[in-house]
Amino acid sequence: SPPLDELVYDEALVAAVEAFQARHGLDVDGRVGRATLEALNAPVAERIEKLLVNLERGRWLLHELDPTFVVVNVAGFQVYYLRDHEVVWSARAVVGQQYRATPIFRSTMTYLVFNPTWTVPPSILEHDILPEQRRDRSTLARKQLEVIDASGATVPESSVDWSTATAQSFPYLLRQRPGPENAMGRVKFMFPNAHSVYLHDTPSRDLFERSKRAASSGCIRIENPLELAALLLEGQSEWDRAAIDRVVESGETRTVTLARPVPVLVAYWTAW
Repeated sequence: SPPLDELVYDEALVAAVEAFQARHGLDVDGRVGRATLEALNAPVAERIEKLLVNLERGRWLLHELDPTFVVVNVAGFQVYYLRDHEVVWSARAVVGQQYRATPIFRSTMTYLVFNPTWTVPPSILEHDILPEQRRDRSTLARKQLEVIDASGATVPESSVDWSTATAQSFPYLLRQRPGPENAMGRVKFMFPNAHSVYLHDTPSRDLFERSKRAASSGCIRIENPLELAALLLEGQSEWDRAAIDRVVESGETRTVTLARPVPVLVAYWTAW
């Protein structure tokens, strides 16, 4: 080997570092920064322990699993669609912030909604929307939120006493109209669960460029969601990609039932 003073951080070594970073879920920049250096120096015993922990997680989650399913890796900020045990699609995901963590569970996806509305859930109403509206009465208009009563009728926001409104006493729903700024984006993927957590598009595309993508209120925002929609609807002749693009362009809210429901696994893997 050459003397130390002749060693060069050449293209081959940069490529090797980038490959290592990709395998370990690090920023792929070819630089040996603090996180990369720690990963390079991780002892074998630590690697084995991590594998054992994740195998135990798998023991609880992976039993009786259909060969075709969607899986979200919360820790890796990724979502995958597997068909006959083979990954046919994957994308980056944005998951819950630390104080609103995405829960770990299994469910079954039964339908999609194109150009969805968004009804503000109680936690976001309490912690975000009501405090913002009390500070700034233009919040609802800026976020394109309508006040809806129990009969489904729209209520003028000026008729609500926002200074005293609380999530517990609020007798209305807040609903966001479909459109490019809707929090659900152009499509949401629905699977019943006690957490009100779903997969959906997002207007905040810049979040996908971050390496650590814990920025939502619990739901899972996914990159390139229309690609996933097209794959899930394959075989439903009236819903090829051209038909999907047409309904999205129309702005009309459309609910589409999957001919074959798809299991969804939301998991937490720190090794893969």
